Amino acid sequence: QVQLVESGGGLVQAGGSLRLSCAASGRTFSTYAMAWFRQAPGKEREFVAVMRWSGGSTYYADSVKGRFTISRDSAKNTVYLHMDSLKPEDTAVYYCATGPWASGSYYRKYSYAYWGQGTQVTVSS
Repeated sequence: QVQLVESGGGLVQAGGSLRLSCAASGRTFSTYAMAWFRQAPGKEREFVAVMRWSGGSTYYADSVKGRFTISRDSAKNTVYLHMDSLKPEDTAVYYCATGPWASGSYYRKYSYAYWGQGTQVTVSS
């Protein structure tokens, strides 16, 4: 079993920055992917960013490319999502997720078996 706990959400003005953290415990594997998704009220949960625990390439949704950065601290078993130039449309509950790396479907929520409880990010205009 894998447990994921997100933190770092909050209220920020448009143009500001936040850093989300996702601490993993339990069984983790270097072959796994770590991803961030978000869900706004009344909308489907959508992909934000992903990377492998072992490092290497990162992938982003077009809507956040150039503004968000995913990174990891292997010693702390923690993945981060650094968010810059935040917009009101970034307002959502942000979730981290993990599961075996799926190169063709890393953007699909069904590719991930383990999820955190979510952390709220609110961007005011």
